[in-house]
Amino acid sequence: MTGYATGDFDFDPRRGVAESLWTASGWSTVAAIPGTVCGVGACYAPPHAAPRARLAVVLEADGLRVSDTGARGMQVTELLPAGGTWRLDGIERRGTYHRRHDGQLTSLLVTSELTPLHGHPGYVLRVAVRNRSQRDLTLRLLPELATGPVGELPLTDWGWMPPEPEAAAHQRPALRHGPLETALAPADEAVFELAVLLDGSNPAGFPGAWARESRARIGRRTAEALARVPRLTTEVPGLDTYYRRSLASGLVCLWDNPAFATVPFPATSGIDGGALCAYAWDTGGYAPHTLALLLGRRTADVLEVMVKGDLTDHYAIAPDGSGIGVAYAYSGWSLVMLAHAAACHDGITPDLVARLHDTEAHLAQRFPAVGELRDYGGQQNLLEMRSTGWEHVVASPNAERAWSLDLLAELAEEYDAPVRAAPLRAQAQRIRQAVAQELWDPEAGWFRSRYPDGHTELAYSVQAFDAMRAGACTPSMSTALLAHLRDGAFLGRYGISSVSAEDRLHYELGDVDWSGGGAYTGEAPQLALTLWEQARPRSAWDVLRRVLWMGEHFPYFPQDHYCDRPAAQPRGRRANVIAGLTGAEAVLLGMAGLRPRVDGTLDLDPPDWLPGGLELRGLYYRGHEIDVRRSAGHCEVSVDGRVISAGAPAPLRLLGEPT
Repeated sequence: MTGYATGDFDFDPRRGVAESLWTASGWSTVAAIPGTVCGVGACYAPPHAAPRARLAVVLEADGLRVSDTGARGMQVTELLPAGGTWRLDGIERRGTYHRRHDGQLTSLLVTSELTPLHGHPGYVLRVAVRNRSQRDLTLRLLPELATGPVGELPLTDWGWMPPEPEAAAHQRPALRHGPLETALAPADEAVFELAVLLDGSNPAGFPGAWARESRARIGRRTAEALARVPRLTTEVPGLDTYYRRSLASGLVCLWDNPAFATVPFPATSGIDGGALCAYAWDTGGYAPHTLALLLGRRTADVLEVMVKGDLTDHYAIAPDGSGIGVAYAYSGWSLVMLAHAAACHDGITPDLVARLHDTEAHLAQRFPAVGELRDYGGQQNLLEMRSTGWEHVVASPNAERAWSLDLLAELAEEYDAPVRAAPLRAQAQRIRQAVAQELWDPEAGWFRSRYPDGHTELAYSVQAFDAMRAGACTPSMSTALLAHLRDGAFLGRYGISSVSAEDRLHYELGDVDWSGGGAYTGEAPQLALTLWEQARPRSAWDVLRRVLWMGEHFPYFPQDHYCDRPAAQPRGRRANVIAGLTGAEAVLLGMAGLRPRVDGTLDLDPPDWLPGGLELRGLYYRGHEIDVRRSAGHCEVSVDGRVISAGAPAPLRLLGEPT
């Protein structure tokens, strides 16, 4: 067994910098209250929402009440947090109480285990109390459940923001537990198990059994998702941790409630109840190959649901598959990217290729044609920047549309789909030429955006590098673009900026993901992948190394982060994001140089420079197990346990006919 197990993703919260820690089962998600040992906060289990729920416990030892509120200062009867572990299947916390009262020492070790339930909407809290006092104690656990409004909301309501039940909601969660009082001798331990069920149900069995069943289910779904993902071993400091946290970011976005449109359902975020919808851009635009490894053949199910959800008119689909929001400029390209990855790993049908072609064409028609290019509208259809600038006729996503047409042509030929490939390729070439001829400003070394009234602007957005990745740049244009990729402009010590700090019109610090001061979490590794694809391995590593700190400080990656301040996450943003998978994508396709093809072949195009050795073991592709070992000047590849190549790094066909 070379792959990963649940325990490989354990995280020490002492290093954590997130506002709060959440844990999700794929059915329920729940937050631990910061600073507490046993406190539990909001819980979501679609369609059930309890955004202001709070479960607190008070320990009573021989009449002495010990609170667990997270209060600071010299609280003489406060349980003190002392550590714990975030796990894929729950959150474990540890606390201590050690004080004298009236000449007697009361000393307690308290551990809690918070488990989000699978199959039931809610969670189980297991509290273990060890008596470290040198006397017998009568111990009581006093739970206090405050819920606020709790409601059952239609799955169509689960969009970007966590749904809010009406203040007058009548749904009452149920608190289930066994005995809460016991006599405790010195060194003995008492265990209390409590469950909160948002639907008020009373299923058969006991909370402890429900928790064990849920953890076992989480273990199985984790093993299934990671069965084809290679294990990374590396001497490069921080890279292994970053890779694992990247994978964890994808795992916590997978939901498998059978009421959802697909199982699993790849939410854009969801661990804090928000963005439980699925954007095509996040789902296919950032890490399509890594996501295809996690989903397997069910990737095609996701594509089917997104096509049916009519992303020509919406930016995302809700958990029930219904469309929400406005048309989004990047959706067509993102769907095609995910379909291309699915074709590489598992194959798709000719009919799906045809319907994807229709979807891409209909989405393009939503936006006015300006010669070969499209006017993609205002910020609501694009990056949602807070300044005017990267709007209307822009290099990206016009360049991505050309890329998607080329990919559709490739899919049409491979699957003999009822789509003519030659006109698609010809149109793609005309679009790329128009981007270069009509939007490029050679003096600035950057793309201009053109507005309907003829006004143009130079907005130094990171999206320009995506136009380069999509093939819209000549070598001299690429050189000019990359000259802007420097410290104090796009590069910060802890990541990249979505808008160059040298852009005095558009750079700001209030909208970190797309307006500057930081970036959306997928952007830095995607830029690194772009640079590896451009055969610039040293520049690629220079970008990726700046975000390796995230693996040390987040159990799963947040929506966005600052690039100029260490271990910093903007407040009030989504706690997790599926685009966090892009880190793994950059390692697999960029740093390692893997190249899956739609005909089922697999190539390796290893970069000629690495910052240190690495090994990928257990990549499963088309029924074969692939291992890749890299060091300075050497590359060894095994297929199904047999070494097929060992020597200087060079392009190589791993599966299929030799090149």
